[in-house]
Amino acid sequence: MDLTSRLANISGRQTSAVPAAAPPGAAVPATPVPRPAPRVLPPVPIAPPNDALARLKDRVAKALFERMGARLNDPSLGEDQLRTLVLGELDEVVEEEKVPLSAEERARLTAELADDVLGLGPLQRLLDDDTVSEVMVNGPDTVYVEQSGKLVRSAARFTSEEHLRRVIDRIVSRVGRRIDESSPLVDARLADGSRVNAIIPPLAFSGSTLTIRKFAKDPFGVEDLIGFGTLSPEMAELLQGCVEARLNVIVSGGTGTGKTTLLNVLSSFIPEGERIVTIEDAVELQLQQDHVVRLESRPPNIEGRGAVTIRDLVRNSLRMRPDRIVVGECRGGESLDMLQAMNTGHDGSLSTVHANSPRDAIARLETLVLMAGMDLPLRAIREQIASAVDLVVQLTRLRDGTRRVTHVTEVQGMEGETVTLQDAFLFDYAAGVDAGGRFLGKPVPTGVRPRFVERFADLGITVSPRVFGMPEPTRSRGWAG
Repeated sequence: MDLTSRLANISGRQTSAVPAAAPPGAAVPATPVPRPAPRVLPPVPIAPPNDALARLKDRVAKALFERMGARLNDPSLGEDQLRTLVLGELDEVVEEEKVPLSAEERARLTAELADDVLGLGPLQRLLDDDTVSEVMVNGPDTVYVEQSGKLVRSAARFTSEEHLRRVIDRIVSRVGRRIDESSPLVDARLADGSRVNAIIPPLAFSGSTLTIRKFAKDPFGVEDLIGFGTLSPEMAELLQGCVEARLNVIVSGGTGTGKTTLLNVLSSFIPEGERIVTIEDAVELQLQQDHVVRLESRPPNIEGRGAVTIRDLVRNSLRMRPDRIVVGECRGGESLDMLQAMNTGHDGSLSTVHANSPRDAIARLETLVLMAGMDLPLRAIREQIASAVDLVVQLTRLRDGTRRVTHVTEVQGMEGETVTLQDAFLFDYAAGVDAGGRFLGKPVPTGVRPRFVERFADLGITVSPRVFGMPEPTRSRGWAG
């Protein structure tokens, strides 16, 4: 089923309007399968510092680590073997302590210690909770999580700075990295793809700090973003046409606005049969096509050698016969290589950039190109950007915690020394907020037809006139009449 049919189906469910009759011979849209409800785990039962069970847990943990020794890191032991070994040793240590425990207390003690030894300690339950999208540890006693776009403080805590450091060491050791005073910060990736940043003293003054951006097991699709209000059906239809027409698209937004999620959705519009090369600092994109090459940068080793940067990978990708290049984020000199690729036959490329508006995104690209060290005149850089980039999609996280596309902006070219932009969609803030503080507005078309629609006509790609807020004509070249 094409996107237009799916969006029409979604739009019909969201309003009470009677759906229009399908034309003769048209496929009847299938009812989409609802997404499973996210797992919401009960609050983590964390004992206060003076709880006798907490003190017992600390003693048992130390005794367990002493008994296990090097066996905890024995590569010949599988996960199941290690768990069996740990639980057996744990039972013996608890018996040796000779402390009377109820069945509930013993189960709690065993579960928490198993998480400490085999998992990520008090963070394990937060990572297992599907409603938590990010975990932020600001020292052993302070853990925040992001839920539904809002930051809230969790009851989880670590028993000590040493406990937190053990968990950090476990994370980085699994990916072959190390963290110590000589190398006090690390970017890493968990087995499920979640992105991790850790920084320890002396750089982290308030104690070791850990940030985990969770990796969605079931990536959001275009229907999900429409349901969340991030996109409108008309906007989604336009963006699909832009990707199919091989326009170069930049997704712009601040930290945590959902740029990677939207980039993943845009990449789903790339037709099957094209060779796609993705380039990221830490692999997050989950493309559904078969012919995908995934490249990931590499930091330097402890001697400061062996680094492979995003710029190196962008240059190398040009020798890999790509039909599409998808760069997770432009944040340095690779921006120049990306623009040159866009201008030399590798159209249809996608990337993201940190900026607060489409105009800021253009200025940000200018700055990033200057970081390449080529000493290019500013006008030449702007001409490269105006020639390479066709569309800027701006994401914003609003005060209610929702992520919305607030601009879909065409890059039209140069006028004097300025890159000219034209908005096709803008977010309507005038609708206000409801009683719960949620914004009632939505993206609305400006009524201006972008110039690139002529390219749609040449390629036989049709979009409805309603996408641009125009009345239905009897027949219009490049549009569905």
